[in-house]
Amino acid sequence: MFKEYLQTLQDQHLLRRLRTIASATGPTVTLDNHTVILLSSNNYLGLAAHPAVVEAAVAATRQYGAGSGASRLVCGSLTPHEALETALAQFKGTEAVLTFAAGYLANISVIPALIGKDGLILADRLCHASLIDGCRLSGATFRVYRHRDMNHLEQLLSRRPSTKPTLIVTDGIFSMDGDIAPMRDIALLAERYGAAVYVDDAHGTGILGKTGRGTLEHCEVESHVPYHMGTLSKALGSAGGYLAGSATFIAYLVNTCRAFTYTTAPPPASAAAATAALGVIRREPERRAQLWQNRERLAQGLSRLGFHLAPSESPILPIIVGDPDRAMNLAHTLLTLGVYAPAIRPPTVPPATSRIRLSITADHTSAHIDQALAALAQAGRELDMI
Repeated sequence: MFKEYLQTLQDQHLLRRLRTIASATGPTVTLDNHTVILLSSNNYLGLAAHPAVVEAAVAATRQYGAGSGASRLVCGSLTPHEALETALAQFKGTEAVLTFAAGYLANISVIPALIGKDGLILADRLCHASLIDGCRLSGATFRVYRHRDMNHLEQLLSRRPSTKPTLIVTDGIFSMDGDIAPMRDIALLAERYGAAVYVDDAHGTGILGKTGRGTLEHCEVESHVPYHMGTLSKALGSAGGYLAGSATFIAYLVNTCRAFTYTTAPPPASAAAATAALGVIRREPERRAQLWQNRERLAQGLSRLGFHLAPSESPILPIIVGDPDRAMNLAHTLLTLGVYAPAIRPPTVPPATSRIRLSITADHTSAHIDQALAALAQAGRELDMI
């Protein structure tokens, strides 16, 4: 059975294989004994290898050990976990925060805690897989609205019984397209129809908004959305997920979220690293400014070359290819030219929308970007894509 399934994927150009990187995740990495430019990382601010972040992880490991021992409800919260949640609450401007071992675990646990089988969930069609799984696990009636289509969302809201508990679910930045959810419109519709809103801000945390608090700050709706979810694994350069909100809400999650209750707490190193990353974000706003400068340089270069780009508003810049085989060919050609940017294919993205998902970081230099654009130009011409 396994061989046949894998062969089917191979025939459809959808088979995935792991690649080994023999270096830290940075603007360049070591792959197959070659140094290549990495244009697929979510390490947007370059904090995964920042000296202060690394040293915090090392120091926490020396003091508290490599693992946390058990769930925090079983053997207690280590100091780094509590320090991180305090720092995150201050950063997000909320009363409290609860952290999870991964953003995926947060979504599949928190959504079922917020709504059950008597409720209705309305989710953007391009929501992350963890959101979709969380919606299904809730047992609620589950409907999708067309991507960023507020007219469709309002139609679905208006047709439901007014007394039916309703949760609107969306990404902040959509991870495969790079566009931003229209949070002002979503918040207004939620208030008009008495619905709640749950936002996965994995890719917005740390990079959007005047202070980097994320998509809700960027759209000026923080006070209108009670559930602030994000991750520590992207702009913050560590690992884990979090929910920010009122103290009562967080106490409720402690008592209802299975992925918190039954999962060993994250390593103290990752908690300490994320706390240090929050400090760097506060002290070094120029990193965020550099990220957006780099994003514009790459985006303008791609536009000049004539690639078919998704309508991105973020450091995620997808080149839409369509056919998975052509996407694989483009990724392979780029790698031979010194740029690592794997092809993204179904089921991660809808059929006929296979792509190269480029993502830029603050640590990429102008030389890195120009070299990558030269490789993209050569590969695009060789494959008749531009």
